[in-house]
Amino acid sequence: MATHIFAAIDVGSFELELGIYEISTKNGIRQIDHLRHVIALGKDTYNTGKISYELVDEMCQILAGFKSVMDTYRVEAYRAYATSAMREAKNNQIILDQILVRTGIEVEIISNSEQRLLSYKAIAVKETEFSKIIQKGTAIVDVSFGSVQISLFDKDALVSTQNMKVGVLRLRELLNRIQAETRVQYSLVEELVDNELITFKKIYLKDREIKNIVGIGESILYLFRAAGGSEVQKVEKIGIAEFKKFCERLVTLPVSQIEDEFGVNADYATLLVPSALIYKQILEMTGAEMLWIPGIRLCDGIAAEYAEKIRLVKFGHGFEDDILAASRSMSKRYRCHTSHIQNIEGFAVKIFDSMKRFHGLGERERLLLRIATILHDCGKFVSMSNPSQCAYNIIMATEIIGLSHREREIIANVVRYNTAEFDYNQVHVENGDAEGATILVAKLTAMLRLANAMDRSHKEKMENCKLAVKENQLVISTSYEGDLSLEMIAITQKADFFEEIFGIRPVLKQKRRV
Repeated sequence: MATHIFAAIDVGSFELELGIYEISTKNGIRQIDHLRHVIALGKDTYNTGKISYELVDEMCQILAGFKSVMDTYRVEAYRAYATSAMREAKNNQIILDQILVRTGIEVEIISNSEQRLLSYKAIAVKETEFSKIIQKGTAIVDVSFGSVQISLFDKDALVSTQNMKVGVLRLRELLNRIQAETRVQYSLVEELVDNELITFKKIYLKDREIKNIVGIGESILYLFRAAGGSEVQKVEKIGIAEFKKFCERLVTLPVSQIEDEFGVNADYATLLVPSALIYKQILEMTGAEMLWIPGIRLCDGIAAEYAEKIRLVKFGHGFEDDILAASRSMSKRYRCHTSHIQNIEGFAVKIFDSMKRFHGLGERERLLLRIATILHDCGKFVSMSNPSQCAYNIIMATEIIGLSHREREIIANVVRYNTAEFDYNQVHVENGDAEGATILVAKLTAMLRLANAMDRSHKEKMENCKLAVKENQLVISTSYEGDLSLEMIAITQKADFFEEIFGIRPVLKQKRRV
């Protein structure tokens, strides 16, 4: 039985964490050590836009200590991810270089949507409870130091996710500028959060019924530490009435008593009340009946992702389906033509699969192509005369769960060039291999254009067509007996670019009954 020793590092807004995990097929994921160090990176970022050298120096010292612990455990692999404080710091690239040079640890900044998917994977490790809860209307709420993320599930599918920059550290830094007594500050917290939640409710909740809230993030763990400072070790559930009583008592406690009861320092203690108030406001807004605290950390999600990648753990929940569901929800919001989208998504998948020997792409790129087809028409909601640029702007301004910023840029470019003239020198994708990104955008664009052409009339005439590559041609065969003039013209128009990219020319062949 293969057992892997894996390390997960979370460079967060308020603390650094190291988790050491034992991963095996028989026992799944088991944490064998956990270290944390409070360091308020977000305080610098949210106030000045940069992280100071003093904090960088402290961070490098702590990470060097983490490295020693990893060596002691003979860790076989690790992942180190940084979240919002590092993501928003203007000097983040310099900091990443300093960490690598001084500690040997390579830290990757992940997007907010990637971070949230990791958290969901950590919850899904508790598979039975997770699957049971999300059968009813459920919101996963992550009240973190930098922001609040609310993701809505309905009948096992993710229907929407939104990020609001009202995290507890941001709120505390804002309130520190206001000279007022504590109770007045708490009242201001509720007002600020309410302003965000009212908008969220109008746009995303509407008539949706929410029965359960899943609370994740560091603050919720500390709010429900047992007496004596031992952390939550099992799934915890609490009713709305009980939670309200808890909040009413918490706001009356002086900071010193919060320190003693929850086993935190003074700096951390000042964050717990705003965190509890945010959860209370969300519970009241949604009308949820129960708060479930699965007791997970981002490090747990990092370990879950690694275990899934090396195929030692398999999730029953389909996270790729969540990404597609979120994309379809976005498409619906912008009034896209649903049946047309379903049709060309099917065509795009057929084109991708039949061209495997010629495009050299994998399953992740196949997913990006499907998302591009789902969102290709969203720009028309804003402008019928310039839909391609509007679609690009919409996609770049909208978070899609589970996708990195780079992947979102690739999709946005593919959608833009679906109708705009392709310009190899104008494809802009941040981070990584720019030339490789341009080639990928070109390949996916060629496939999207052809798929779109195959349903040019929007009447699903070729829904049972077959595709096969024969003698440098992608032969599209259909037994449809009606008029295919529009599709024939559209495919001919898209054929030159497709052939330019793949060296294969698409041709439409209509089989007629004798």
